[in-house]
Amino acid sequence: MKYRRVLLKLSGEGFCREGQGGLDPERTRAIAEDLVMLARHGVELAVVVGGGNIVRGSELSRRGTNRATADYMGMLATVINALALQDAVEGLGVETRALSAIAMEEVCEPFVRRRAIRHLEKGRIVILAGGTGNPYFTTDTTAALRATEVGAEVLLKATKVDGVYSADPFRDPSAVRYERLTYREILEKDLAVMDRAAVALCMENALPVLVFNMMKPGNVERAVRGEPIGTLVWSGSGRS
Repeated sequence: MKYRRVLLKLSGEGFCREGQGGLDPERTRAIAEDLVMLARHGVELAVVVGGGNIVRGSELSRRGTNRATADYMGMLATVINALALQDAVEGLGVETRALSAIAMEEVCEPFVRRRAIRHLEKGRIVILAGGTGNPYFTTDTTAALRATEVGAEVLLKATKVDGVYSADPFRDPSAVRYERLTYREILEKDLAVMDRAAVALCMENALPVLVFNMMKPGNVERAVRGEPIGTLVWSGSGRS
């Protein structure tokens, strides 16, 4: 494997069938199988989960819910996904720890940086829920923050498309996929990869980001092996 310690960012959409919401046990198990494979190859794996399959805070806010309240609802939804994923992974025989930025010790450990790193060192898959614990921050920003905190070598952003495009490939058939982009190009072109706060955090810490399609079987392993899939976002110099 090219990377020894990685952070995988999973959107809530990954836990449900296309065009649906809620939790789909088959999709959750498929994700778990990919994670277990990495763990058995000795990869230290942290996972940040989204909650858009249950509650999308930004959408609730647009419909009139107080923004902070909507964001907290979205953060609580991520805990549901984290527990579902934890159960699926442990059902396959690999130990996990679910850590939440929002205190709920009956179901999750509180997020403590040193504790998270220790779990990784012991070979446990660390599932990170509750966002940053604060409203107005996306799970992309959470992923960039946690990846930096635990010393991940790369942030793997799992999506339903095979990289970053010049336009929405579902709406524009002429959209071009980029193989590599720098952080500054992402900001200058205003590409919909991650929010600007997440990009700035990755840029400041020289954290490479690989955007790839997780729906394709085997892509998670290919990403960690360093195979040329998806789009790599990096500083444009040094090792990538």
